[in-house]
Amino acid sequence: MRSVRICLLIPQSGAAGLWAPSAEACGRLAVDEINKMSGILRRPVELSVVNAGETGASAGRAARDVIEIDGVDGIVGMLPSFARDFVARVTGGRVPFIYTPQFEGHSPTPDVMATGETAEELLAPAIQWLSEAKHARRYFLCGNDYVWPRSSLRIARALIARFGGTVTGEHYLPIGRHDFDEIMERIKATRSDVVLPYFLGFDCIAFNRAFYAAGLSSRVLRFSSAIDETVAYGLDVRETENLYATSSYYASIRSRNNGAFLERYHTAFGDSPPPVNAFGESCYEGIYSLAALMEEAESLDARKLMRLYGRTFQQRTARGDQVRSVVGGRHPIYLAQVDGYDFSIVTRR
Repeated sequence: MRSVRICLLIPQSGAAGLWAPSAEACGRLAVDEINKMSGILRRPVELSVVNAGETGASAGRAARDVIEIDGVDGIVGMLPSFARDFVARVTGGRVPFIYTPQFEGHSPTPDVMATGETAEELLAPAIQWLSEAKHARRYFLCGNDYVWPRSSLRIARALIARFGGTVTGEHYLPIGRHDFDEIMERIKATRSDVVLPYFLGFDCIAFNRAFYAAGLSSRVLRFSSAIDETVAYGLDVRETENLYATSSYYASIRSRNNGAFLERYHTAFGDSPPPVNAFGESCYEGIYSLAALMEEAESLDARKLMRLYGRTFQQRTARGDQVRSVVGGRHPIYLAQVDGYDFSIVTRR
């Protein structure tokens, strides 16, 4: 009986390549654990880590090759939103496609089983807290010029209005472009209270460095769900002043599940592994989600698995306080202040 073949499809270069080491480590940990527990459908699991490249087209080609040449039984993808639907068009009905990172909350194709949080879920509690606790009223929006930042900040506009704030300006840059001078000048000129930067990976690091260099970090708050431990490690401690983030997962979350997960992670990869973060951890849960669907369906058929999407299964997770998790369901959202390289939890919703 042949093994169950799973592809972990991740960008290994470009702006989103920042998360590749942690994504691979978390994916390999999940497969190792699943194999120790008798695999999937009593068959061993093989994991192929495949480079999605830097474009939607390259991600689609990679997905096609692993299906048609390598014969994989499922794809778990931690990809930017601009690549998601290229992959879905290739996988549609052929193999299941689990999409793991946070995203804007919609996809034009039904062939995507998303396990990550939506922009609405991540933005709403933070903007309410900024309004009520920090009395923020004037918000400047900026990010990379593609679907995730634009759609997320469109949602932010509505939330800001709901909580009595105003948007002072909005500016987008192509991925890989680090000319932030105009943005910094507009933030100063508009006397903004808060900036919402939605830049991807290495671009996010570059923006936050430029923000500090412009002398803004001591007097203007920053908030984004695009900031995690890996981004913070790319910054100087001084560059994280007045920086806030939301996520459904931080390594600093105190729970029995997360403590056990971190222990297994460090046992597997040593004292200095890639930093644990939400994007990497999403791959761990994505693989467990795919395994849970296959076990429940007693099949590898993508159509049968899609019919189960959204159901509750017993599966291993690093998030929350329960071992029980939901495939395609919701998790608590944590608002954290970035304190140097630590994420101090401010509130949970």
